[in-house]
Amino acid sequence: MKALRSTLVGRDHRARRGRPSGPSLPLLLLFAAVASAHANPAVIGSKKFTESYVLGEIARHALSDAGVTAEHRQGMGGTIILWQALQGGQIDAYPEYTGTIAHEILKADHQPSLDEIRNALGKFGIGMTEPLGFNNTYALVMRRSEAQRLGIRTINDLRKHPDLRIGLTHEFLDRQDGWRPLRERYGLPQQSVVGIDHALGYAALANGAIDVKDAYSTDAKIEQNDLMVLEDDLQFFPKYEAVFLFRSSTSPDAINSLRRLEGTLDEKRMIHLNMEAERTKNYTSAANLYFQDNGRSANFAGESFPHRLARWTLRHLELAGFSLLLSVMVGIPLGIVASRGGLIGHAILGFASIVQTIPSLALLALLVPLPFFGISVRTAIAALFLYGLLPIVRNTASGLQDIPRSLRESAVALGLSPFTRLWQIYLPMASRSILSGIKTSAIINIGTATLAALIGAGGLGEPILSGLNLNDHVTILEGAIPAALLALVVQWFFDVLDRVLIPKGLRI
Repeated sequence: MKALRSTLVGRDHRARRGRPSGPSLPLLLLFAAVASAHANPAVIGSKKFTESYVLGEIARHALSDAGVTAEHRQGMGGTIILWQALQGGQIDAYPEYTGTIAHEILKADHQPSLDEIRNALGKFGIGMTEPLGFNNTYALVMRRSEAQRLGIRTINDLRKHPDLRIGLTHEFLDRQDGWRPLRERYGLPQQSVVGIDHALGYAALANGAIDVKDAYSTDAKIEQNDLMVLEDDLQFFPKYEAVFLFRSSTSPDAINSLRRLEGTLDEKRMIHLNMEAERTKNYTSAANLYFQDNGRSANFAGESFPHRLARWTLRHLELAGFSLLLSVMVGIPLGIVASRGGLIGHAILGFASIVQTIPSLALLALLVPLPFFGISVRTAIAALFLYGLLPIVRNTASGLQDIPRSLRESAVALGLSPFTRLWQIYLPMASRSILSGIKTSAIINIGTATLAALIGAGGLGEPILSGLNLNDHVTILEGAIPAALLALVVQWFFDVLDRVLIPKGLRI
């Protein structure tokens, strides 16, 4: 009974001092400030390989020169992610290739003409520029020394060497113009085929972990690593002429800026720009070189690092913060119900546990096709919300279940209603456990939110993906270190909340 009175007195004392009742108010104020800070520039997307990054920077430079405020959302993922983002309005334009449009987007069973492609895209409200001037076709590559040793010059020659290890990008493995139809056309016998990131595949090829990989014909690493491009002797691969796709509702000034890039890049120049990007570890530097070669202003600095860091961090806070708020609002009531046990309680804990076992990347992929979600920030927030449920639900349930029976009987003896017992006694008594669950959920969300960049949701995962593509540890650390520091700040914030919200008699 003394412990019960102490809890009630402590709670009344805090209420008189006007202390906050939870983290909701400061979080809401923070998110309101973050949301109001976002402008509405034209958004250029790019895929997760060097050339697409460079073309995205060139487009951003071109729009900025025309007075159009533009943002480049780098390395958003593969074809379907960019296409869905374009249709859904998350981006306004991105660089694409005619062969990919025909076979992956339009699902054509032949190679349509440019006019046929343009007319088909128009039905989706999407426009297309004329080709930029180069064909970046798919190719299979090998180390030159190994190809010469085995006498391999064409893709057809691979049939004589069934033991070769093949590493292919995940997109190429599933494309209609990718590995499966290529293997059928050539009758290739290789069974040792693994999926690997495009940039990491070059490292695997160099160290002998794989023998063959898919590549883009304008990749700078082909020359840098002295690789041999195997001749497509059956002419399986169609033309992949580079173009820009854009939403038809995009501003005329932005569209005209993209059209001015038509026919200005041949294959030799594109390879040179890719080499510049990988040499300097800077896509903006390569974009500047393009404009310099064209006799135009080339002093475009792009975003400064402090500005980029602020943009990444604000978006990261938005993703982690909103998802945490949803997890708290849903997780605590579910934990209260689960604390009562029974079939419903076990079902709630079981559901939260199952969600936690789903790989985060798989959870994002499962949400993307669902109505309302798609390629958007809300998809990332929904995935993080689901991931954040288990610690909050479990700690709320266990905190309430650990309240001594004697205190429960005393509360009933005082004649308090069930709601009053819960609100004024049980929840304060379980507050230490509940806050611990919220803290765990917050820290998990900070780390997991880096994966949001894979679907173009931004955050501190952007530089991490870019660094992986460039094999540049400094760029990776530009995202990894702030994310780690943010997790420490969040932990400190919740340590402060411990002092504010937990009754004095329950603190360690």
